[in-house]
Amino acid sequence: MSNESGESWVRVISVNTNGIRAASRKGFFNWLKKQKADFVCIQETRAQADQLEDPIFHPHNYVCNYYDALKKGYSGTAIYSLHKPQQVIRGYGESEFDNEGRYLEYRYRNLSVISLYAPSGSSGDHRQESKWRFMDSFMLHLQSLRRKHREFIICGDWNIAHQNIDLKNWRPNQKNSGFLPEERAWLTDLFDRVGFVDAFREVDKRAEQYTWWSNRGQSWDKNVGWRIDYHIVTPGLKKQIKKASIYKDERFSDHAPLILDYDFKPEVK
Repeated sequence: MSNESGESWVRVISVNTNGIRAASRKGFFNWLKKQKADFVCIQETRAQADQLEDPIFHPHNYVCNYYDALKKGYSGTAIYSLHKPQQVIRGYGESEFDNEGRYLEYRYRNLSVISLYAPSGSSGDHRQESKWRFMDSFMLHLQSLRRKHREFIICGDWNIAHQNIDLKNWRPNQKNSGFLPEERAWLTDLFDRVGFVDAFREVDKRAEQYTWWSNRGQSWDKNVGWRIDYHIVTPGLKKQIKKASIYKDERFSDHAPLILDYDFKPEVK
């Protein structure tokens, strides 16, 4: 895509669809056609491959890959790209989470784009324990990525709000999954020690920039939301982040699409 000055930027969209078939019925793919995105990272597809044979789920001109959970109707990730990857990587090597289809990577010579759906711990103690295990294993993986000779854009629903600015009602949520002190400290460690960058916050410091709203009450109407969807990138991309937006004119799921433009091109050969 090109910006107003005619410069060519790479547009990357991340969105948790809370069911790709449900999002399709709400107009997601009609909207996507207008975006001219280079990469579309999708989380929570909640479908198996044989349920996605309709051409609408394989947009024209895109290289489309889905990574399904073994459990039907649960989790799952996908990436659509205008650029053919050199490799498609399914999973990061931890069977507990790879069996849930939570990590899909498109690898290029100078760049990897990853769609990530991190576990939520909100449905009970057993799920929070699983989330802790994910955080421990995935931090080791993230540290290994920093040693690679390419840049990374990790898009997805990380299921953690980082700072008070990242959710409306931060005070009563300090004991709830998604805003626990240990979860927030984990993200701080990822940024401050490991060196990854919260791409959205590089270009937008404003409050009340949320990507998820509970279906309870009137959370959407009152903008009582959380920012739990991120583009987390390697520091070599920090100065290439040009523009960020959260699309809220239409609702395709309980999450909003997170859109970032980068002045960086994948090397496809």
